[in-house]
Amino acid sequence: MPVVRYFASARAAAGVSEEVVSAATLDELRATLAATHGERLAAVLRVASFLVNGVAWRDPVAPLPRDGTVDVLPPFAGG
Repeated sequence: MPVVRYFASARAAAGVSEEVVSAATLDELRATLAATHGERLAAVLRVASFLVNGVAWRDPVAPLPRDGTVDVLPPFAGG
């Protein structure tokens, strides 16, 4: 099962910095996280970028590595 790590507003919305989640694809992961943590995190997930084992992951139906790490990166504002 992938380890999901949250950053910035994703961390605030999830209420945890990381967790293990059972999900086979990015679409399934988003649905599971939204159901678990509610609309606040769901809103972040709609605009977030995802890294899987350090690589940008854009295919929502490609199988996630079973023991991988998924980083949830919300949009960041520069300053």
